[in-house]
Amino acid sequence: MAINSSKHILVIRLSAMGDVAMSVPVIAGIVKKYPDVKITVLTKAFAAPIFHHIPNVSIFKADVKGKHKGVLGLWKLYKELRALNIDAVADIHNVLRSTILKQFFRLSSIPFVQLDKGRAEKKALIDGNRTVFKPLKTTFDRYAEVFGLLGFPILKSEMLSLAKKSVPKSFEDLVHGQNQQLIGIAPFAAFQGKMYPLHLMQKVVSELVSTEQYKIVLFGGGAREIEVLTSWEKQFANCVNAAGKLTFSQELSLISNLNLMLAMDSGNAHLAAMYAVPTVTIWGVTHPYAGFAPFNQPVGNALLSDRKKYPAIPTSIYGNKYPEGYDKVMETIHPETIVQKISEILNDAV
Repeated sequence: MAINSSKHILVIRLSAMGDVAMSVPVIAGIVKKYPDVKITVLTKAFAAPIFHHIPNVSIFKADVKGKHKGVLGLWKLYKELRALNIDAVADIHNVLRSTILKQFFRLSSIPFVQLDKGRAEKKALIDGNRTVFKPLKTTFDRYAEVFGLLGFPILKSEMLSLAKKSVPKSFEDLVHGQNQQLIGIAPFAAFQGKMYPLHLMQKVVSELVSTEQYKIVLFGGGAREIEVLTSWEKQFANCVNAAGKLTFSQELSLISNLNLMLAMDSGNAHLAAMYAVPTVTIWGVTHPYAGFAPFNQPVGNALLSDRKKYPAIPTSIYGNKYPEGYDKVMETIHPETIVQKISEILNDAV
């Protein structure tokens, strides 16, 4: 379905912070490679700052809990989108809402290509009785396939990171202060199966600040997370909690100025990687082979739980399911291992 004469592409990526962030290198690469192309990203309002400052990219905010709720709401959304003179649709989400929109777009004969999520391969990957264990296609490659089918092929080498942004004023002293490297730590994840035990992460923070070589910025959200991170801020020197103090746009600006991000298999890892920040990820019952490793990060930056001790890993794609006895898999990744990896990366960067 080569239609590269089209100039205005609607990209659908409605939710999941990490997946939205993973679309950025692909979209930024597309508009650089095809400068005549205009892209409108259909997403939820919270994600809009992610796409600010990317040339030829605008945002259309989906109000899926309000005026765009349900089938009638999606019909209203379709009519609003049609008014934008869309030439083609790249659905890099492929969920029920976007499938319903696909049926509406068929009425106008606008080309509509949906993401192949690779559900069968992912199901086989998390099967404890698997006979083959190998990397699946990355999410970046899956996104690129959609654009390729619309006539806009893009190679991994043509995908782009975003430029560093201005530091939020409230954190200028932290970033431009003493001669210490700035490490972001995002210790939380959506599911327990993806979260490094907090008592072990405290040891990581303690070891890092004890060197006096680093300043730590803590990231999170929600009352409970802010409470935990505030207590760490009080406990450790050279450790600042950013959670609850910045808008999302300001938080992105701060992330872009980090020397390194330490995160789970989570959205914060992808937000850092889209700014080319060296990103160390910690993996529990999920695994990079599912295709969700952060953009352009060396394989060695992913610290994995012990599959010899826990051979069923990965037990799920999203970390929401794990078999009995697999609740402590992350304890096989020692704090010293994490600190050593961070030290190696930052020393090499000097």
